[in-house]
Amino acid sequence: MKQLVQLQEIETKLKEMGYQIIAVTPDKPEEIKKTLDKKKLTYTLLSDSKMGGAKAFGIAFKLNKKKAKERMTMVVADRASGEKHHLLPVPAVFLIGADQVIDFTHADPDYTVRLQPDALLSAAEKALK
Repeated sequence: MKQLVQLQEIETKLKEMGYQIIAVTPDKPEEIKKTLDKKKLTYTLLSDSKMGGAKAFGIAFKLNKKKAKERMTMVVADRASGEKHHLLPVPAVFLIGADQVIDFTHADPDYTVRLQPDALLSAAEKALK
C-alpha cells in the first residue's frame, strides 16, 4: 500500500508531463474500494485477483510456504485477493508513452523492493526528451 500512496503523491507531476497512473493490484475489488476510500487515491486502481494479468506480463510468482516471512505474506495476500493461488506480482512499473511504446520498465524479484517516486519522475522526464 505504501507504493500506492507514493504514486498518489507524484500523480500531479506525472499528469503535468502527460502521464496517467493506472495501477494493478492482486486485491479483490472490495479491498480496492477500501484502499481508495482510506488512502484517498484519485488514480485508476484495477483488480487482478486471479493473477491473469501478472501471469501474462511474466511477473507472477508463488509464495514459499516454508519461508516464515513469505508464509505470513501468503495469509495476507490470500485474504486480500480472495483466492488460494498463493501468487503475488513482482512489483513492476511500466512507463508507456503517448506513442504506446514502453519507455521505461522496473521490476525487482524481491517483492519488498519498490521503485522510489523520484526515480519514476526522473524516468518520466528522460522519456519526454
